[in-house]
This record gives sequence, C-alpha cells and structure tokens, in this order.
Amino acid sequence: MTAQHAVPRYDDSDSANNRLKGRFRALFWSSIIVATTVHFGAFVYWPELTAEDFSVEVEELMVFELPPEIEVPPPPKAIARPATPVIATTEVNEDITIAPTTFATNPVDALPPPPQLEEKVVAIEDAPRFTPFTVAPEILNRGEIITALSRAYPPLLRDAGIGGVVKVFFFIDDTGVVRSTRVQETSGYEQLDNAALAVASLYRFSPALNRDAKVPVWVAFPVEFKVIR
Repeated sequence: MTAQHAVPRYDDSDSANNRLKGRFRALFWSSIIVATTVHFGAFVYWPELTAEDFSVEVEELMVFELPPEIEVPPPPKAIARPATPVIATTEVNEDITIAPTTFATNPVDALPPPPQLEEKVVAIEDAPRFTPFTVAPEILNRGEIITALSRAYPPLLRDAGIGGVVKVFFFIDDTGVVRSTRVQETSGYEQLDNAALAVASLYRFSPALNRDAKVPVWVAFPVEFKVIR
C-alpha cells in the first residue's frame, strides 16, 4: 500500500492578507527610520541661507561758509493766525419794538401797482409745440401721396436702392389744411428730406378735435421712401 499525503489548500487572498499583516510593523518602522534619516540629512547638508546685504552708503555733508558779499535773504514772515471773535459790548434797549403793519397806516389805494411782466405772445403756427386734442387728424388722400412720393423720389438714390424715413412736423389748421411743415428728424440724406417737404404740402387731413371743437394742431408723421422690387 502506498501512503497518500493530503495536500493542504490555501486561499490566495487570505494568505496575502496574512502576509501583509505580518510585515506591517516592520514596514511601518522602516518607513519612519528612512523619513527621519532623509530629513536629518537635509538639515545637516543643506546649504545655509544668508540674507543679502542691503546697506546704503551715505556721503557726509560738508558745510561751507558764505563770503560776506553774498546777502542771505531774511526768513519769510510767519502767517498771522486768524483773529479770535470777540463778543460786542453794545447794549440793545429791550423796549425797542417794530410798529405793526396795518391797512390803516398803509392804505390799499396808496400802494404802488404790481410790476407788469411783458409776455411775448407766440403764435401757434410759428413753431412746433404741444397742442391739446382728443381726436387726432387722419390722412384723407393716401393714394395721392403714394403717387407723389414715387414722382418726388430722387432718381440717383432710387436707382442705387437707397431709401429712408423722414419725420415731418405738420401744422394743420382747424379745417384740415396743411399750413406749415418742417423736418423733425432727418433721414440722413438731404435730397430725401427736401422731397419729403415737397410732398408734405400735398397732404390733406381731417380736422383735429378737442372734445367737440375743431382746433389747429402740430403733429408729426413719417414720410418713407423705399424701393419696391
């Protein structure tokens, strides 16, 4: 008969863990010794740091005596200090009173008239200004205005495809007739501004109303020039 020996089975992870636990103490103290040795050597053999010399050399000042023919001006006078306020010693009689102002001593008939301020009356049509109204005027001849804009469009700008919007002030009387026009905001092209003013006189409006009354007003409308492809 042959003797059979049982072969023990080991768990790889368990044996590695046990080996690490067995060598942990030796590894820990070896690391401490190595770290201490490295730090000690760094302190011993590291070159010593010294501060750079920042000293400054100052030359001694020498005093010279001026010859007698050179006159030294006197020092400036000291600035006078502000005066200290002093309380006046004048005595005021406490019995002094101011007479009351009454109409008996100052009759109204004897008073001078109040100053008259000369007010400059400016006509409403002289310059654009705010004019109150409750119903705004409306354009009555839009088709005629479109035709007039096409005719007044400067050919050079139209052929180049250049357009713009001109904001025009209109002064419209109480019958809806345009009495005055002027440019409020330019289009950037003088030719378009002049064409807009030329067409503006052709506008016809309905009268503006302030409640039930027809009133003259200043209004602003845009006049647009654009190329239709």
